[in-house]
Amino acid sequence: MSQQERRRIVAVRRADRPGDLGWAVMAHGEIYDEQFGWNAEFEALVARIVADYGTRHDPAKEAAWIAEVDGERAGCVFLVADDEPGVAKLRVLLVTPKARGLGLGARLVEECLAFARDAGYRRVTLWTNDVLVSARRIYERFGFTLADEEPHHSFGHDLVGQNWILDLPESRP
Repeated sequence: MSQQERRRIVAVRRADRPGDLGWAVMAHGEIYDEQFGWNAEFEALVARIVADYGTRHDPAKEAAWIAEVDGERAGCVFLVADDEPGVAKLRVLLVTPKARGLGLGARLVEECLAFARDAGYRRVTLWTNDVLVSARRIYERFGFTLADEEPHHSFGHDLVGQNWILDLPESRP
């Protein structure tokens, strides 16, 4: 196979097409079950996050993105407003196993953070679990710091939940 044949077309776009939201829920459920044995409780959590976004997001303050490889969905991330003014939450970052290693996770987070800056957020937070090592490496690379962690039993497993924060520099006029 030639180099030209192996080249993959990678794109990140807004999650604004029919099926994007449903894909995000389905992909999380299937992939986290396959990789970690997490039960449907996790898929239900993702479904609530995605449904809340889909039914009441403010396009000026919240957005979602889909990563594609060769025209097929391969990842996603959401940025939603926190209850605290000036704070956003990075939610449900995912890259499918066959698309890993292409830099999609970093591109998705980069889109999120650029949008957060443009929307005037001063801080972005996220909640994850310590077993999600690759995602945590991406967060650390962008400057997120671990704020706290706490053991919990969720998704059929004993886990350690972590809260991460990133203070964004003030926009310059």
